[in-house]
Amino acid sequence: MLARILTFVGLATVTLAVPLDQLERRATVSPDATCGGANGYTCLGSSFGNCCSPNGWCGSTSAYCGTGCQSGFGSCGTNTPPTTTSTSKTAPPTSTPTAGTLGQCLTQKNVPIRLTSSSDFSQLAQPYNLRLPYTPAVIVLPTTVQHISDAVTCAAKNNVKVQPRGGGHSYAAFSLGGQDGAMVIDLQSFQEVSLDANNVAKVGGGVRLGNLAQGIFNQKQRALPHGTCPGVGVGGHATHGGFGLSSRAWGLTLDTIVGLDVVLANGSFVKATSTAYPDIYYALRGAADSFGIVTSFYLQTQPAPASLINWSFSIPDMFKSAATSANYFLHIQAFAQNASVVDRNLGIGIYMDGQGFSISGTYFGSLTNFNDKIKPELLRGLPTPTSQSATSMTWIQSLTALANGQPLTQPTTGYNLHDSFFAKSIVVPTSGQFTAATLTSYFDYIIKNGVNSANPWFSIINLYGGPDSQINAKPTSFSAYSDRTALWVIQHYGNTGNTGAPFPAGIIPFITGLSNSITSAQPQTVFPGYINYVDPSLTPAQAHAAYFDDATYAKLVGIKQKVDPGKVFWNPQAIGT
Repeated sequence: MLARILTFVGLATVTLAVPLDQLERRATVSPDATCGGANGYTCLGSSFGNCCSPNGWCGSTSAYCGTGCQSGFGSCGTNTPPTTTSTSKTAPPTSTPTAGTLGQCLTQKNVPIRLTSSSDFSQLAQPYNLRLPYTPAVIVLPTTVQHISDAVTCAAKNNVKVQPRGGGHSYAAFSLGGQDGAMVIDLQSFQEVSLDANNVAKVGGGVRLGNLAQGIFNQKQRALPHGTCPGVGVGGHATHGGFGLSSRAWGLTLDTIVGLDVVLANGSFVKATSTAYPDIYYALRGAADSFGIVTSFYLQTQPAPASLINWSFSIPDMFKSAATSANYFLHIQAFAQNASVVDRNLGIGIYMDGQGFSISGTYFGSLTNFNDKIKPELLRGLPTPTSQSATSMTWIQSLTALANGQPLTQPTTGYNLHDSFFAKSIVVPTSGQFTAATLTSYFDYIIKNGVNSANPWFSIINLYGGPDSQINAKPTSFSAYSDRTALWVIQHYGNTGNTGAPFPAGIIPFITGLSNSITSAQPQTVFPGYINYVDPSLTPAQAHAAYFDDATYAKLVGIKQKVDPGKVFWNPQAIGT
């Protein structure tokens, strides 16, 4: 459409080359926090703030009202309330606003909060990883979306960084902010689990995986791919990947997301889908902690299988000869890629801790087919198992068996499972899979340092790739989750448990050395990491390189600049840090 030129005559004649229909819409107050652009909405008088940022979002902080603010779609500069929101690309301010600023703002808006003086603050602020205790400036306990919106707005005005807490299982305690002085928005009241006519599950941001699995099964015998720990929250799990033994058949939890209800940095509340706010939809599926508070997920479920096989084999003598064990593992690696035996229906996990070595998983198929076809080829050439099992069971029985003694139904408040640990991850790409030299280096390190380790540790190696893997069926452009070419994903984990004792100095160098025994032996391969096993020892640049490919990260930075220019949602490895 050609622009119609309007001429206004007053003290001087001004010609505006603007489409008339756009000018007419400028009087419309933004209903969804967007401004300018094709819709022509104005921020003036909106509930999101009076300033229209250079990227077309309403807000009231300096990131929206300062340089580049679009005065034609709201007010700018001194016409907005003063703010001290940081736009630095480095660490946030270390000072914490007084109760007279942040606390007063929250109180005036009737937002439920807990301060350090509250009797239950210590319990609410306790991290899953006790090695990393942080003290938030305030813990918000919202019961409505409005509470979250108001809390985020108050935090932005007072230069306080915000992080959501769903299950609280962040390995780096990023759900407490990753440092002292953050606002934690605890989603424990958001517990909805419901299914619509299309079997899409609406799931509250505070739901734990066990309650999710039990809820959708009880309602309509539905299922989702997800991890085996029932106490893990859906929030971080789903927005950063979400692997389970059914993922090779059904994809990651992240892959099932068809929509998200989210509160953004300016306090606006939107539902992001592939067609509505597609950039936000993209960013939330891989890096949500940097972009908003997801209050509800919309997840496409699967029919729960009537039966499946849980199987396990304990393999002896894996820590005697590094070269021999390397050859055994090469056989397992070849088996995992043998399309004549393995398809998407087989899930595989390997566990070792210097004392035992086991291969286990699930199989969506018959017990006869497993025993006659899969088992013989897997065990061919390996030492005779010291114990083995292959049992047909129901979906819920399978999940319960995999939950390591925990019940599927988890408490919605007062969750009290903790550990003290350090972990690292390695993503092994299909194009750079284990070589004999790498595996020899790995087992040599374990034999020398891990068999008689002074502290507990374990390694879990999960098969992500292999024939017809639905994890790798998605293109890298599908979401902000980058690892679509992985063969294996490894977690190295050293811990002391919930003992209250000081964390032993030797665990971190041991776990670091365990990972280095792989990466140093195969320098020609780029080994990414898995963000759900987030490693707090990485610098921001190292973390970004480990968890995102270059194109994905560049896209995320661009989206961050648009929707959260003040970096309200922040942790030490956040996008743009």
